[in-house]
Amino acid sequence: MPFRLSSSSRQRLDGVHEDLAKVVRRAIELTPIDFTVLEGLRTLERQKELVASGASQTLESRHLSGHAVDLAPYVDGAVSWHWPHYFALEKPIRQAAEELGVPLEWGGDWTSFKDGPHWQLPSDRYPA
Repeated sequence: MPFRLSSSSRQRLDGVHEDLAKVVRRAIELTPIDFTVLEGLRTLERQKELVASGASQTLESRHLSGHAVDLAPYVDGAVSWHWPHYFALEKPIRQAAEELGVPLEWGGDWTSFKDGPHWQLPSDRYPA
């Protein structure tokens, strides 16, 4: 049985660019591992909290304009922070993006600050 986005995950897609939201909705149909939407559109105040806590390194996050989402694997009834689960999500998310013709960048590919949950639309194709 395929997974479905929970009502809270669907709500967290409010304000997210429609192309990115479509990728998330398609990815949940493809994934072998359940996932949840942790965050989509963020306020500047929330972003400042994340920078202060060390969970983010910028006040220019793509979350502020609705061009990014944080997705987390949901395993055994809880969010998983185990990297192999993020790698398991990578394939269906990239497949969904490819099917829909939506370019994506993954925080798991970054070299200076690995961010497994983070997916964003590239700023050169989707300016804020």
